[in-house]
Amino acid sequence: MLNKSIIEQIFNHAIETYPNECCGIVTGDRDNQTVHLCENIQNRLHAEDPVRHPRDARTAYLIDRKEFERIVSSAKEQGKEVIAFYHSHPEHESYFSEDDAAAQTVFGEPEFPGALHVVISVKNKKIHDMKCFKWDGQGFAEKELN
Repeated sequence: MLNKSIIEQIFNHAIETYPNECCGIVTGDRDNQTVHLCENIQNRLHAEDPVRHPRDARTAYLIDRKEFERIVSSAKEQGKEVIAFYHSHPEHESYFSEDDAAAQTVFGEPEFPGALHVVISVKNKKIHDMKCFKWDGQGFAEKELN
């Protein structure tokens, strides 16, 4: 579902932001896809209020809501869809955590049920693994990337 060049851009983003988590959004359709490299604002939030945001960008990510809405609105205006969300796990495996699931759902339902959720494991500044997850009606299940 994701083009090879899109995956390469995501991998490059994950390596560039190491040892912090990267995050982003892929919009478009099957043939024409765009990667939106988003800023992980987790370090800023942690610096402003470490009690409320105890994790920094090495173990968490958050896309600024205004940036998120701008990307999604622009895609909709162009007749494009949100194809995928991605983030990296520096020095950890590529799994979809409970926090990841909670961030992608509202009252237990995903905001974008058709979107892939790509998690990239980066170890020693090299891509270690990548896994994809998708809503199956009850939770986020691992899917083959094809």
